[in-house]
Amino acid sequence: MATERLVVVGGDAAGMSAASQARRLKGPEQMEIVVFERSPFTSYSACGIPYWVGGVVGSAEELIARTPQEHRERGIDLRLRTEVTRLDVARRRVQAQDLVSGTKTWTRYDRLVIATGARPVRPPLPGIDARGIHGVQSLEDGRSLLDTLETTAGRRAVVVGAGYIGVEMAEALKLRGFEVTVLHQGEQPMATLDPDMGGLVHSAMSRMGIAVIGGAAATGFATTQGGRVRSVTTRESEYPADVVVLGMGVEPRTGLARAAGLPLGAAGGLLTDRSMRVRGHQDIWAGGDCVEVLELVSGRERHIPLGTHANKHGQVIGANVGGGYATFPGVVGTAVSKVCDLEIARTGLREKDARASGLQFVTATVESTNTAGYYPGAATMTVKMLAERRTGRLLGVQIVGAEGAAKRVDIAAVALTAGMTVEQMVALDLGYAPPFSPVWDPVLVAARKAVTAVRAAGV
Repeated sequence: MATERLVVVGGDAAGMSAASQARRLKGPEQMEIVVFERSPFTSYSACGIPYWVGGVVGSAEELIARTPQEHRERGIDLRLRTEVTRLDVARRRVQAQDLVSGTKTWTRYDRLVIATGARPVRPPLPGIDARGIHGVQSLEDGRSLLDTLETTAGRRAVVVGAGYIGVEMAEALKLRGFEVTVLHQGEQPMATLDPDMGGLVHSAMSRMGIAVIGGAAATGFATTQGGRVRSVTTRESEYPADVVVLGMGVEPRTGLARAAGLPLGAAGGLLTDRSMRVRGHQDIWAGGDCVEVLELVSGRERHIPLGTHANKHGQVIGANVGGGYATFPGVVGTAVSKVCDLEIARTGLREKDARASGLQFVTATVESTNTAGYYPGAATMTVKMLAERRTGRLLGVQIVGAEGAAKRVDIAAVALTAGMTVEQMVALDLGYAPPFSPVWDPVLVAARKAVTAVRAAGV
């Protein structure tokens, strides 16, 4: 029997998980596995980069789950600093360029995995390529930013964007002793939350000494004569900056797939079936931040770039490529973050998501504590819950508060996945002891209030 060749484009979470799982199922005599990765690193936690920059994590090496040498020892032909520049689907081959020598070569495949990830949004604004302006997506990006932080004489930092990366980098820069300003174009920071919950994040960041400016879309970057950034400009004002971090979100890196004629969704991500096989292509799979996934609550395809999903995609792909069977059923959109002592979490739909899906809903918002109120150190959290108007089906939950707030969202994530109603949630048998929660957990208090709102709304 001839040896099959699996080619993987991208060597981080989804790509290396797929390659590793396929290798577990098929030995080198059955399947040759070739992985192309444009960077010098594999299998690292990009989510940990803000904590490395902030000094909470001591080194980049601590973020690496498995080194290139470890992958090679497991029989994977890993080619670093090599970028795939073309997919030839008709002839079942990929063209790759060695980024050191410039040499281009073609490699045939029997099965192909596309795990090209996402790229930070970097709009073509005047001055955006100036020295001192950084995106943060890879370990190389993190190292470059740290070099700037360690060598710049000034201590003024501006973060453009107030999503997950924006607020996490604001904390990292604050820990590094910088005076931090966050500019964002929305009504409130954290657009993944409803504005009322985002307002809580705004207030907390302000109390921490971080200036948060809403309705402030960056229009350009002023520079010194030496080509270094000196300020960020908006329509109304100018903000001095010795370093700038871009946190404007990411977009799927699917230029290769588009050029090859592979199917893309509304957000530009690859479309797959539940086995993570690219639709209409029997021997091509895709996973990680370059794909769109089924969002289970609304039933829509969405681009939700998270490392948790990428690793699961890779496991599913590797199982199927290796001759087994696995599926990825979809997500409910669960994510957590923090800025200093404030924890932020969400799952399911926001109000505008529910409206866009044609759903009528009620909301319930409660303030509670993370422990029993009398227990030393008890602190507050706010829980907001959305439920479908007639059925009471849970649609989404957002939580902002002190320690212990964020991971409570997992209760809601399970309830969403199970299709539970808020009335069913009230009866959940959750753990209780004074150091961990009040007798009625804050999520259940919100569910009780949501039940009342559903009944009051009637049919």
